Amino acid sequence: MKLRTIFLLSPLFMPMLVLAQYKPVEQASALTFNIKNLGFNVSGSFKGFEGSINFDQQNLPASNFDVSINAATVNTENNLRDGHLRDEFFEVKSYPRIRLVSTKLGGKNGNYVFTGLLTIKSTTKPVSFPFTASLLNDAYVFKGGFKINRKDFGVGGTSTVSDELEVNLNVTAKK
Repeated sequence: MKLRTIFLLSPLFMPMLVLAQYKPVEQASALTFNIKNLGFNVSGSFKGFEGSINFDQQNLPASNFDVSINAATVNTENNLRDGHLRDEFFEVKSYPRIRLVSTKLGGKNGNYVFTGLLTIKSTTKPVSFPFTASLLNDAYVFKGGFKINRKDFGVGGTSTVSDELEVNLNVTAKK
């Protein structure tokens, strides 16, 4: 009887078994940002990718992203500025990770829309942006970008830095 019940219920759980789980590949991934400081463009990056990506182009409702980066890895090629960003802007001792979690994925044919929640420090805000997904050998390459207001996340307070910044993602993920 138990075997028969398991056999009858197995089709309900098959979609969960088929959905492939991917992990970000640190060496092949990048999160970069651009912001103005005193009117000059400043670019930077983060590393320390962690999380899981369950992605199936044929089953977007079951797909999801839950990824984060290490806030202490902020790098603008200026050690003094980076230390200030770690301590004063991101408060990395209290908030070590920046997290992005999907709530809905849409689109088709390699062009998609990510809708989800971005958490920086203790503030979580909705975010939505277009992205592409390309299958290369045994990995997916996800590329997308969006703009945020740093003050919405309590980052930086009053300063000579622009409120708006642009974030670009280029994430390679493997099983």
